[in-house]
Amino acid sequence: MEDKKKLIIIEDELSIRDLYSFKFKLEGFDVSVAENGEEGLKIIEKVRPDLILLDLKMPIMNGEDMLEQLRTYDWSKDIKVIVLTNISKDEAPAKLRFLNVERYIVKAHHTPQQIVDIVNEII
Repeated sequence: MEDKKKLIIIEDELSIRDLYSFKFKLEGFDVSVAENGEEGLKIIEKVRPDLILLDLKMPIMNGEDMLEQLRTYDWSKDIKVIVLTNISKDEAPAKLRFLNVERYIVKAHHTPQQIVDIVNEII
């Protein structure tokens, strides 16, 4: 089934990662997961997803550093990224706006179904 959209969820909290993975698989997405930015980069390079759901605060490599590194590769320019975090937009790192992010979403303000709807709208 090559028409499945590829999604990578990069999130350090297992329960949140599992929740979104389950929800997006039910919606027909091909889902990969990573628990930090370093692991995420390796998976992104292999899978070349259509979209990344990216948390910011993670151990080993945070989302901001991972995205900055990802955007240095030519092949990554078309990969859409949604930052999905509990850090308010006011506290977000300033350089995020230069790293080609589709949306900035605060987890606590959206239901999983709303996130699915946003992803479907962007893809």
